[in-house]
Amino acid sequence: MATIFTKIINGDIPGRFVWSDDVCIGMLDIRPLHHGHVLVIPRAEVDHWIDLPSETAVHLMEVAHIIGNAQQRVVGSERIGLMIAGFEVPHTHVHVVPIESMGDLDFRNADTSPQADSLDSVAEELRAALREAGHGEAVPSS
Repeated sequence: MATIFTKIINGDIPGRFVWSDDVCIGMLDIRPLHHGHVLVIPRAEVDHWIDLPSETAVHLMEVAHIIGNAQQRVVGSERIGLMIAGFEVPHTHVHVVPIESMGDLDFRNADTSPQADSLDSVAEELRAALREAGHGEAVPSS
């Protein structure tokens, strides 16, 4: 059975994409730990990240790095945190999170009811920053 992430990638469930290439997608988390929180998810359904082919793992980190730089420009947080937990959905996903402190990486502090217009706005700002940085070929229109 397809994971929720595969259903989003396939367009069966809506998502706010900021990145899309042949290997992975980047989309806003619907339960963000901080404004601008993005998940980088391989298209292939692999539960545990250590089971990914190494070239896929490297690609996810490269995309997370690119998105993290865009987040820094857009959100302006002190740091960009990176985390792979893997308990929520059995499909590898890298959390790329603008943070001000270690507490911003605590899932107990996730916003369970973010405003749709706030998510839409930061998604568009991130897409614009990614285009400006020369990554337009991987940035979906919306």
